[in-house]
Amino acid sequence: HRVRLGKYLRDPGSIQEEGQNLQAVWSSDTKTIAVLTSSYFLHIYKVSLSEKQLRLGGKEVSGLSLVDIMYDSSKKAPFANENVTISNFVSDDRYILLGLSNGSLHLLSWNGEHRGETYILEDPFSVRGDDYAQDNGSLVQRGLFLQISTSISGKKTASHHNISRLELSLALRLLVVVFGDGHILLCSTTKKGLGQMDGIKAERWLGVSDAVCTAVAPEQEILAVGTRRGTVDLYDLEDGATLVRTVSLYDWGYSVEDTGAVNCIAWTPDNCAFAVGWKLRGLTVWSASGCRLMSTIRQIGINSASSPMLKSNQEYKCEPMVGGVACMGWDEYGYRLFAVEQRTAERVLAIPFGKCCLNRGISGATHMRQVIYAEDRVLIVQSEDDDELKLQHLVLPVSYISQNWPVLHVAASKDGTYLAIAGRQGLILYDLRSKRWRVFGDVTQEQRIHCEGLLWLGKIVVICNYNSSSNTYELLFYPRYHLDQTSLLCRRALLGRPMVMDICHDYILVTYRPFDVHVFHAQLSGELSPSNSPVLQLSAVRELSIMTAKKHPVAMRFIPDHLPRDRTLFSRSEVTPNDDCVESSSETSQRQPKRCLILRLNGELSLLDLDEGRERELTDSVELFWVTCGQSEGKANLIDEVSWLDYGHRGMQVWYPSPGLDPFQLQDFLQLDPELEFDREVYPLGLLPNAGVVVGISQRMSFSACTEFPCFEPAPQAQTILHCLLRHLLQRDKMEEALGLARLSANKPHFSHCLEWLLFTVFDADISSQSSTKNNSGFVKSVVSSLLEQTCDLIRNFPEYLDVVVSVARKTDGRHWADLFAAAGRSTDLFEDCFQRRWYRTAACYIL
Repeated sequence: HRVRLGKYLRDPGSIQEEGQNLQAVWSSDTKTIAVLTSSYFLHIYKVSLSEKQLRLGGKEVSGLSLVDIMYDSSKKAPFANENVTISNFVSDDRYILLGLSNGSLHLLSWNGEHRGETYILEDPFSVRGDDYAQDNGSLVQRGLFLQISTSISGKKTASHHNISRLELSLALRLLVVVFGDGHILLCSTTKKGLGQMDGIKAERWLGVSDAVCTAVAPEQEILAVGTRRGTVDLYDLEDGATLVRTVSLYDWGYSVEDTGAVNCIAWTPDNCAFAVGWKLRGLTVWSASGCRLMSTIRQIGINSASSPMLKSNQEYKCEPMVGGVACMGWDEYGYRLFAVEQRTAERVLAIPFGKCCLNRGISGATHMRQVIYAEDRVLIVQSEDDDELKLQHLVLPVSYISQNWPVLHVAASKDGTYLAIAGRQGLILYDLRSKRWRVFGDVTQEQRIHCEGLLWLGKIVVICNYNSSSNTYELLFYPRYHLDQTSLLCRRALLGRPMVMDICHDYILVTYRPFDVHVFHAQLSGELSPSNSPVLQLSAVRELSIMTAKKHPVAMRFIPDHLPRDRTLFSRSEVTPNDDCVESSSETSQRQPKRCLILRLNGELSLLDLDEGRERELTDSVELFWVTCGQSEGKANLIDEVSWLDYGHRGMQVWYPSPGLDPFQLQDFLQLDPELEFDREVYPLGLLPNAGVVVGISQRMSFSACTEFPCFEPAPQAQTILHCLLRHLLQRDKMEEALGLARLSANKPHFSHCLEWLLFTVFDADISSQSSTKNNSGFVKSVVSSLLEQTCDLIRNFPEYLDVVVSVARKTDGRHWADLFAAAGRSTDLFEDCFQRRWYRTAACYIL
């Protein structure tokens, strides 16, 4: 993927007469390139595939050919003789648009013909927005264009109308105009795109005055604005272009003096993350919620164990993009970020990335396995015997990935023993226990599979397949022990391309646009083994068509009702009339999930009642969520008390069922306090239910004297939520359950820290209640004090008790020690207990 496929070299005479290449733009069909020169000549080049196949190492590379770049035409721009500067290109299928420093927009065809010009700010006072306010029926200026005495008329302009950058979103019919003075104008376009100049209408000013560049995420309708302050402001275009949040490196010790202004921003193709390049130094990638995923700027005070000691002059040599970022862009699939440094523009730096399984769209939820997938491999989080998390690189077989590059879909089976992986065509399975791959034996069968999504139904892999011959979508069910047409268990035609899917035990959720929900029940006939010929039957058990004006869902998950402990896929051949597990129609109805969670494109999380078709909004600004209730399988589930968790810019939130008859009464839902806030450098991947921890990933850098660039190291991290679960149980007077949960975790390395954090948060709440209830009846204080006593009673069952109490005491104000030791026991008694056990270090800490 680093081989040059084609090249066109201009002769010296052309360069001298028409100028050097200034900027270029591809047509959407990739058959034409338009290049503007420094003398304002527009060159048109045609690109076509050559008959010569690309050869690497003496072998032809399948699917790749060399290209021919042919010079087509050259035309002088009508503004060539004017003293103006040019913005960047934006384009659609038929036209190219660029802005000039005199405030005009020029439209060009892909043949190089000039199609017209317009002045977008002929009447700046007619544009609504944050910079103008209505006062007694007249527009009053709030500081924009203060030096303008007259509005633009014809070509009569002011320097404030300098168009420095354009951004076009055809999906949103939006044109963003950035002016040289840092203001931004939002304009609308017609359905036909740029074809009609009079269809470009100025709509509103954005409330920013130091903008440098912008980038639009059309899927999420977010506008990212880079500023001279070195920050990136995110605006919600759906909600009137309101400011959502600001991300910067300020909290990591870097100011605008270190990085300079933001120079460029680029969203990933799926709009889940964006890269930021600064003018003076550094490149960083953020998630949409504000988690820092990657940064080339070396973190102050953090060194990898493998890093050599670097002198001050060596640090900058080893840091990529230390001279600032000139431009950057993502590849088609979001696996590589290409960037050009300001000081060394002769080379392009390619940074590879891996993707988290976001469990969105047509994909199953992953609880037992946390995986990241790259273009040719899968990174699996492994939990070692010492509870240390490590990453295993699983490189796909060359025989498969060379023909079907890149990896597009990954799904882990619920028991965590198998991975299903799909590229552009076919499917490949990996058995994590035997470490063996399983592929289609017949290549023609593999080529007929164009996977749009993967899920697991027990030991059966479910493929959402696009049938190119009939232009239809279907579900294919294969047993994991054999990938072949002869072993196909079921083929189910779908009404169209599913929007989202989910599987809960033997129920399958399929949702189509605009919002049609179908639920199927899977019934297996015959034993699922190579020696038998089992058949899978799907029966529709529910269909809903919901009319709503809300954003479409990006993820839906069943919420299991109370289920049998075995939770197996029922097999008619294995059921006899005398069995206790005979499944009647009434039992099937009772086991059928009646609710599901919905995550919408705008981050809204809601609860859907499938019986009534009624939806209740829970929260917003959610990026990920995991349903945890009813998910235990085999091992003890430490988070069985939790209904689900969600993650967004507020951090991690945990939702518990209501204590009443209806566990999903909205007014009784409890969310944990903000102490569960996730590290802003750690992006959550999933859960380890048996350990009671959330697993995330962060990026570290290691340096070597033998290479110019550092190595980026994805590092798995674990954050426990045990202290939150214990406090929740104690709040509901479930001491026995809390004690059982704590004993299950007693051998975990983070156990002592959890107990300390539990006591600290409860004691801190007790202190806060004292100040807030001085003039009240004291009922709240008595409840909190009772919780403090219960917490001490719980921790007293473990040998860490003495250490935990004194650690909490030393973290709090001495004025409140009396309340702590009133619940935990007299400090002198605790000191003597430590002394008798010969815990002299702990005893010394009690000498307060």
